[in-house]
Amino acid sequence: MDDWTKRLMAEMRANDGKVVTGPLAGKPHLIMTSRGAKTGQPRPVVLSYVRDGDAFVVAGTAGGSPTDPNWVHNLKANPEVTLEAEGRTFPARASFVDDGEWPGLWDALVESRPDFAAYPDKAGRKIPVIKLEPVAGA
Repeated sequence: MDDWTKRLMAEMRANDGKVVTGPLAGKPHLIMTSRGAKTGQPRPVVLSYVRDGDAFVVAGTAGGSPTDPNWVHNLKANPEVTLEAEGRTFPARASFVDDGEWPGLWDALVESRPDFAAYPDKAGRKIPVIKLEPVAGA
């Protein structure tokens, strides 16, 4: 993990999950810790999100890269994750949205992060959209 991401995570943890400085300030972000598909090691990442009821919705944009980010592959192998969001830490389960739900959730993500709009064309792929649903009782 690079130093910028480490500082961003520290800032979020010190401010109830909020980014308070820099270009991401004021935008909703969470820390998702998945398990490496091959290693089983914890893999934390910072992701933008929107809400869909109780679920946190994220997208595997990889900044418009032609390949999915590693964490997408991790979720396919092991959908159980830990989220740090909105000032709390809790277990959640990832599920990939189907073609019926994708357009509406993608539009919500683009509304929150307009820079996402160009990513499908730039990447030459359909960007995966994932729901992260808190585990019941968590």
